[in-house]
Amino acid sequence: MLRPQPSDIEIAQAATLQKLIPLASRRLGIPEDELSPYGHYKAKLSLQHIASLKARPNGHLVLVTAITPTPPGEGKTTTTVGLGDGLNLIGKNTIICLREPSLGPCFGMKGGAAGGGHAQVVPMEDINLHFTGDFHAIALANNLLAALIDNHIHHGNALEIDQRRISWKRVVDMNDRALRDIVVALGGPGNGYPRQDGFDIVVASEVMAILCLANSLTDLKRRLGSIVIGYTSDNQPVTACQLQADGAMAALLKDALAPNLVQTLGGNLAFIHGGPFANIAHGCNSVMATQAALKLADYVVTEAGFGADLGAEKFIDIKCRKAGLRPSAAVLVATVRALQYHGGADPKLASSATLNTLRKGLANLDRHVENVRTHYGLPCIVSINRFSSDTPDEIALIEAHCAALDVRCVLATHWSDGGAGAQDLAHAVVAACESGAAQTGFLYDDNLGLLDKIRTVATKIYRAAEVTADPKVLSQLSEWEALGYRHLPVCIAKTQYSFSTDPKLRAAPSGHTLNVREVRLAAGAEFIVAVCGDIMTMPGLPKAPSAQRIDVDGQGRISGLF
Repeated sequence: MLRPQPSDIEIAQAATLQKLIPLASRRLGIPEDELSPYGHYKAKLSLQHIASLKARPNGHLVLVTAITPTPPGEGKTTTTVGLGDGLNLIGKNTIICLREPSLGPCFGMKGGAAGGGHAQVVPMEDINLHFTGDFHAIALANNLLAALIDNHIHHGNALEIDQRRISWKRVVDMNDRALRDIVVALGGPGNGYPRQDGFDIVVASEVMAILCLANSLTDLKRRLGSIVIGYTSDNQPVTACQLQADGAMAALLKDALAPNLVQTLGGNLAFIHGGPFANIAHGCNSVMATQAALKLADYVVTEAGFGADLGAEKFIDIKCRKAGLRPSAAVLVATVRALQYHGGADPKLASSATLNTLRKGLANLDRHVENVRTHYGLPCIVSINRFSSDTPDEIALIEAHCAALDVRCVLATHWSDGGAGAQDLAHAVVAACESGAAQTGFLYDDNLGLLDKIRTVATKIYRAAEVTADPKVLSQLSEWEALGYRHLPVCIAKTQYSFSTDPKLRAAPSGHTLNVREVRLAAGAEFIVAVCGDIMTMPGLPKAPSAQRIDVDGQGRISGLF
């Protein structure tokens, strides 16, 4: 009788971890005093040490992105970890940079987010549950600002904030649909002035984006002070600095700004820091972590959330634009199951997944490859994240198709084999980086109008025919341009399951309409959010949430996390 495969958490719990601080000192030359330990296997790297690295040259930056995913995901984080381990195995000093998992999806539908199989970052349970408390600090800073807004109004409203035009929401790191739209300050005058309010999930908070885009503590405080919380009755923006909130918010975030250092199952170093979602935010780990890694290693492997239409676009047009980063290559993760899904296969019926559905689904791969090479200007390598159910004929079809596209295709087995299963991918990445072929370009110029920036992303990346918006949205964009925000990039919030705003439109739809239902100014993060379709910035839990499978025994051993 065949034994069932161990789960990700069982593989992680069976591993023998190295003490983090001696490992980092030995491998990266970081003085032990520059690392603040959180137990034996987690630590924060000091901001002072990061500042001391500025004179060093940068290593190669490699972006891991993906085709349009199915709900379980296609193993982008797993590939990032496997590739990092593979690069170290072939003698390249490599660090990986990942986002921190949100408790929302951990307890919701997707489960943990620390990689999988033998390509994981550890301690897996800690990383998925609380970690070093960064998300809690972000939530507290966000909600402190919310409390100061209502307190200011309660005590006379000297700034003349129009209560109908307060845009700042509270946040919590959990999927909770009941908190999307609420009324606060009920119960009489002593509790403040009743008004309509709501919650977002922490990963959608502008404070999260600010933490991930700030390049120093001074820059963090400046950005926090620039947050626009609402408007006066004569339509003038009110900022967090005017409320004198920026100092206390920065104090709450001082430790959270320092990147977190952990290890992979292969004993290599990984920064895990920040965690904005790519379907509702900009989807990249922190600039602080990426810049530190580029000074400490020859190769840095990072990921951007969901498909290359979302995470990779925002990685280039927001993160790279603002931080001056220049990636050397991109890895596009694909799976047989996702390509079959985009070809029309029913994921609940194994018999519907055929070579013909796979062939049809390759249109999705084509679109992403074209975007990465043409619009992002990066050498592209397709990595097939192999599942045990994949057949030789299916793999051969994808490889032949990639050969016809003149794009390198590599089969990777890092889930089962760790870094050894990604060595071929590592060699391909090194060749792409050393070719010097990267010509990173932005989709649009800073001086383009805000609506035109949204239209550019929609037409060039999503292949939409047009962009529509309510007159109120158009008026708001015009007002922001008049206030001096025209130069900001745009961050489009939409479903991750399609190039369109309809998750049921698979493969590579074109000619569709992108409807912008709402826009939000993130003046501190320095971008404009365009909320499209039915996307929610406060998700709900599914019918059978992952939380119902998670448990802990009397010895403190966690199960069911993934």
